[in-house]
Order: sequence, then structure tokens, then C-alpha cells
Amino acid sequence: MFINRLSLKQFRNYQDACVEFKKNINIIIGNNAQGKTSLIESIYVLSTTKSHRTSKDSQLILFNEDFARIEADITRERDDLHLSLVISKKGKKASYNGIDQKKLSEYVGKMIVVMFAPEDLSLVKGGPQYRRRFMDMEIGQLSPTYLFHLGQYSKLLKQRNELLKQLRMNRSNELLLDVITEQLVPHAVYVLNSRIEFLKKLESFSKKVHGEISNQLEEIGLDYINSFKNIELNEETILQKYKDLYDQDIQLGSTSLGPHRDDFSVSINGVNTHQFGSQGQQRTASLSMKLAEIELIYSVLNEYPILLLDDVLSELDDARQTQLLNTIKNKVQTFITTTNIDGIDENVIELADIFTINNAKIRIGDKNDARSIENTTV
Repeated sequence: MFINRLSLKQFRNYQDACVEFKKNINIIIGNNAQGKTSLIESIYVLSTTKSHRTSKDSQLILFNEDFARIEADITRERDDLHLSLVISKKGKKASYNGIDQKKLSEYVGKMIVVMFAPEDLSLVKGGPQYRRRFMDMEIGQLSPTYLFHLGQYSKLLKQRNELLKQLRMNRSNELLLDVITEQLVPHAVYVLNSRIEFLKKLESFSKKVHGEISNQLEEIGLDYINSFKNIELNEETILQKYKDLYDQDIQLGSTSLGPHRDDFSVSINGVNTHQFGSQGQQRTASLSMKLAEIELIYSVLNEYPILLLDDVLSELDDARQTQLLNTIKNKVQTFITTTNIDGIDENVIELADIFTINNAKIRIGDKNDARSIENTTV
């Protein structure tokens, strides 16, 4: 999978921009607040229809403008395609080869990306919401069906929680709670089992990657933490569990169990990395999962995703950079943002096209440009 051409209109601080990519590795260099991360973000938004930086679509639109548009020409193993996403106050409108998509869930997955940014360290050291979002975003790219069930679950969960708050004041409408709960359960079961299956596959690939990074001294483990403890994950048993908790949920005014409460743990040599891992171990575990994700996607699609590295490469030591380079070399189109090339492996630089960004203006550069920017970076 390869982006040949990317066009931005009124996206973030870009008025109009168009850039062509010819090589697998593309290093994007510039001082802070010039538009490097916004360029990477645009690729991520075009792929997933969501930003990794904000939940507010209005922040993606250039100030005083009504809409933003992202377009790209993509080459895949089986075909070429043109993707377009328009973001406005009315919402998002996606098209694929000129055909408008009625549902965003049918559009997501046309172009697959893996993002690795500094905040991805929260995968290990952050709260459960980071790991739930990671699973949902990655499974969602591979399965429109998962996105459908997740969307339905979220909608019904919101309705159920609103009803629970009402029932706390007046329990005359418990029949409606039965109806909503029965509608909720099939979606909950699908989301749960999909996450568990995904995590098992990710663990298998992560073990291989992590072993290579650590010279076989460490073994990584990923375990799904299910809020429905010690019961079969089928519709009948989960429905009964929800009913058993009616009184508790009404008292709380919220749904106490379900995929929205779940998590997964990361361990190294059997020790919980979130609680007891060093920063180096947490960083290595995060990198292992991201690199494993690339191989997992290939195992499903027989095609590698696009890799987005937002200001993280220089944070990796030589061993981690070497592992990353071996994973992406001649296989994965990669976009790397950085304020300077100091600390980036020379082998990576030699294989790359270099782009410089200044005030949302993009131009093709070279290593000398990179060095000059490096020297002016404060």
C-alpha cells in the first residue's frame, strides 16, 4: 500500500498543498508549529476518519473556513484508488473512486495506517481508555462489521445509561430496560470476542518482535481483562448477568459491565509492565505492539499498511531503530516527522526522500536542508 499523491485544502494550517511521494521512507523536517504533525495527521484522518490529536472536527478546519478536504491517490496490491474526505460543520463526507460512501464504516479500511506517536507510550503506562481505543481503531480498520457493532453498542449503551438514571428516580419503566438490554447484548458479545481474538493474534506477533529487540531476554504477554469475569461470553449468559445487576446499575445510574469497562494488560517476563516496568521496557513494549500490528495486518490483508512515525524515531535507541528499520525496509511506506535528523540512523536517511516544511509550505529537500534546519532549531 503506497500513497502516490496527497492533497490538502483548508486542513489545519494548510490553505492548499499537494505533494507527491516516490520512496518508501519519507522524512518530514521542520521547526515546531510549522505543519509536520498536521501532514501526518491528515493521512491518519483520511484513513480512519478520526484524528489522533482531537475529537473536535472543527479543529481540523482552517480558521475562518467552512470545510477541510483531504485527498490521496493510493496504489494497493490489487488496484489503484482515489480517496477523498470532506470535513465540515455538517459532519464528514467520504468518497472512494468518486463514489460517495453512505456510511463511514463502509469507507474505513480502504487505506490502512499504523500510527506511532509519543502519546502511544500511553498504551502501556496510560489508563484503560487508551488501550480500548487502540483495539477499537485497529480492529475497525480491518473489519467494517466490527465498526458497525461497536457503533450500535455505543449508541445503545448511551440510551441504557440515560434510562438507568431515570429509573433511579422512578422505577415504573423497567420493561424498557429489558428491551434496550436485549438489543445491547449481541453487539457487546461481538465486540468482546473480536477484541479477544485480535489480542491473541497481536500477542503472537509481539512475542516474535519483542524477542528480537531484547535479544531473547524478555517475553511480552498481552492478556484481555474482561469485566464479565468467569462466565461464558455468549448472549444468554451475558444477558442474564446484566439482569442480575439491574438493581446495582439503577443505583449507580450507569452500566457497570461491558466492553466499555474492559482493558488489557501488558507484561514482560510475567511482570505487569504498567505497574512495575521501567520507562525503557514500556517504550519497548509499545514499539513491539506497533511493529507486530504491521505484521498482523499483512497476515490478514496480504498487504502492508502505511506507517506514520510522528516525532518518535529519534527517541528510540540504536537497537530499537535497527528493529524498526528491518521491519519496514523495502516493505512499508513510512512517514517520519522530526525537528532534526540527529539521532536518526544514517541507513534510514540514505533510503529516504526528505521534505522540509515551513509555515505549511512543503518542498523537497535533501540532507543539507535537514542539517541547516537542525542548526536553527532551538
